[in-house]
Amino acid sequence: MMNNSPSRPARRAELLAAGAATVTVVLWASAFVSIRSAGDAYSPGALALGRLLAGALTLGLICLLRREGWPPRTAWRGIAISGLLWFGFYMVVLNWGEQQVDAGTAALVVNTGPIMIALLGSRLLGDPMPPRLLAGMAVSFAGAVTVGLSMSGEGGSSVLGVVLCLLAAVSYAGGVVAQKPALGTASPLQVTTFGCLVGAVVCLPFAGQLVRQAADAPASATLNMVYLGVFPTALAFTTWAYALSRTTASKMGATTYAAPALVVLMSWLFLGEVPGPLTLLGGVLCLAGVAVSRSRSRAAARAEVPGAAPEPRPEGAADSAR
Repeated sequence: MMNNSPSRPARRAELLAAGAATVTVVLWASAFVSIRSAGDAYSPGALALGRLLAGALTLGLICLLRREGWPPRTAWRGIAISGLLWFGFYMVVLNWGEQQVDAGTAALVVNTGPIMIALLGSRLLGDPMPPRLLAGMAVSFAGAVTVGLSMSGEGGSSVLGVVLCLLAAVSYAGGVVAQKPALGTASPLQVTTFGCLVGAVVCLPFAGQLVRQAADAPASATLNMVYLGVFPTALAFTTWAYALSRTTASKMGATTYAAPALVVLMSWLFLGEVPGPLTLLGGVLCLAGVAVSRSRSRAAARAEVPGAAPEPRPEGAADSAR
């Protein structure tokens, strides 16, 4: 009798990657709550630098304990680009943009990032674009739009803020696509650690602001900044890199659409912001889209089963497999 279940090592690797992606999305969602808490005391650049310094210190200690060493030379190009775009530039312009526009507008613009990742990944990395991925991203983006519209008007908007959020989305997409090849030769911990260091160096011009504001900031704001560095940066970016090394950039980008739904839930639990029906509907759509984009067709599932027979093909069908 043919065994149609995936091998145990393959199943274990799949579960580990899914678990890593889940940790990433949950911690990144919590970052929005912490950024709002620390943003009153720290300017965008100072908050980004403090977060990156806390993250780099945490990651550096872990690297020393694990004796990771320096990444291979072939990985440095991707590490440098992702560190500049994603760890450095993205964090500053996102913090700045969220001070200029309401939460709904920020969510709408920034959530174009996964779509850009899919397009860049397909163009530059040759990532496949299966119909389920495209359909799931469409459903999730509709959910993000719904959440954004339900939250719009709370804090005002400006053209500058929209431009900043769009720059954040572009830099996020570019950083992810640049990071993927680096993971072919360097470990996820190496890629994350040195990317974080590059981002911290990029943000060093804000060191004076950080020192001055830290002297006057309440302890809660500083603790939130440290939390951002240790968990949503050091831990979440490492689990992201681990999961990204085991799947495509497009599929990982689609996974982040779960974040808006989690932000709604966390804001409800920790900030007392009760979501309306439209916001809840948007959150459900985000999660449903992620489920669709992460699912596999029956043919793809069979292809991963050792010894499984391929799906029958219609007679005369052209062989377009590459």
